[in-house]
Amino acid sequence: MTRTMSGGTAALRAAVSGPVHVVGDAGFDDARRLWNAAIDRRPSAIVECLSAADVAAAIGFARREGWEIAVRGGAHSIPGYSSCDGGLVIDLRRMNRVVVDPGTRRARVQGGAQLRDVDAATQAHGLAVPTGLISHTGIGGLTLGGGMGWLSRMGGLTIDNLVSADVVLADGRAVRAAEDENADLFWALRGGGGNFGVVTEFEFQLLEVGPIVQFGLFFWEESLGREALRLMRDVVADLPRSMNAVPAAGLTAPPAPFVPAEHQGKPGYALLLTGFGDAAEHQQVTGRIRETLPPTFDVVTPMPYTALQQLIDEPNAWGSHAYDKSGYFAELTDEVIDVLADHAPGKSSPLSVLLFYRLDEAYCETGEDVTAFGGERTPRYIGFFIGLSPTAEMLPAERQWIRTLWEALRPHMMSAGTYVNALEGTDIGEVVTAYGGKYQRLAAVKAEYDPDNVFHRNINIPASGSPTP
Repeated sequence: MTRTMSGGTAALRAAVSGPVHVVGDAGFDDARRLWNAAIDRRPSAIVECLSAADVAAAIGFARREGWEIAVRGGAHSIPGYSSCDGGLVIDLRRMNRVVVDPGTRRARVQGGAQLRDVDAATQAHGLAVPTGLISHTGIGGLTLGGGMGWLSRMGGLTIDNLVSADVVLADGRAVRAAEDENADLFWALRGGGGNFGVVTEFEFQLLEVGPIVQFGLFFWEESLGREALRLMRDVVADLPRSMNAVPAAGLTAPPAPFVPAEHQGKPGYALLLTGFGDAAEHQQVTGRIRETLPPTFDVVTPMPYTALQQLIDEPNAWGSHAYDKSGYFAELTDEVIDVLADHAPGKSSPLSVLLFYRLDEAYCETGEDVTAFGGERTPRYIGFFIGLSPTAEMLPAERQWIRTLWEALRPHMMSAGTYVNALEGTDIGEVVTAYGGKYQRLAAVKAEYDPDNVFHRNINIPASGSPTP
């Protein structure tokens, strides 16, 4: 239910330096829009914070008024946790500054920055933070859940590169969390999601990357699905640490100049292969792929790291109607491949795709209990099963396709839950399974820093152990 603001509007606007949008304002509908067009929330007010002081003031206002709080960064939460109905949205988008110190290889990143902001600033010095694959994703939500992408094999998860965080707590206090200060909170922030406060600034250590990387896309027509996936599995198993690859099933060939006209718009299977080291390494793997199972078409080219990070932005653009599920797999076994080949042709939307990231090397070098990350630190794949529809009418079919595929794959998944950034709901059983033995420690940190569960628009870990309705 939308609340009327009347006198509250003036009080809220007086308390913060950033813009405040309320129902009826000309910019309200645009301000409340989320990446996933399937989510249509109507908060009572949206505060575009400009500082940690604004965040604290907004939290204080909402708590005094008894309003629910949602925190918005990149607004990529597929279930829609970035907003709420009838409450207050703390919008961090204007807090997007990135400051790089190339001497210490550190970056300070405000909580509302997008990955493209981070990449642009760090690549000016030939440096990078390991993050995700879509550049309009917010750094906050991605980091707090773990963060994985092209650099996971070289540098681990995003949280493995987090040095400190500035956090505004539920009581309005601004604190620093690091190994030497509020260490329990620092541990929980690295994987525990947005349960503990609003992170207004992250400090990351940086890797030397780019500015040019070697990229290849290899595409096989649908009839070659099983053979292509087996080749991808074999190629990934032999990759050096300086390379990474993303197998894709059910990928629709785009209407791009490098795609032969007769294959544009047709579904198939693809391997995205990136080399961050010597170009000869990439050429060697490229040759192996072409000789073993000649692709229907391919494109191999050097490209800027920033372009790599934006490569799949367009098919994941704002305004799609989205639904996803995920799971961990020890390997892409023949049984997993059979399920993928049987189900991939069942999609209806050309935007939908099944992606697999390989997690090994640096991912496995962070100790199991060093962070709150829910996934075990053993070699594995994570599968992201993404249903994207250009219209609301197409989404139910894509949702059912994803659910049917996921159920068929479930017997072949690892038993330790899934990645919290890809959980679809707040079922307490799923959350406990995702975190395993870390759940009780996370609940204890929650009890210390947010005992009233003010921050529950997330994959929630209430201090009580029971979810908020």
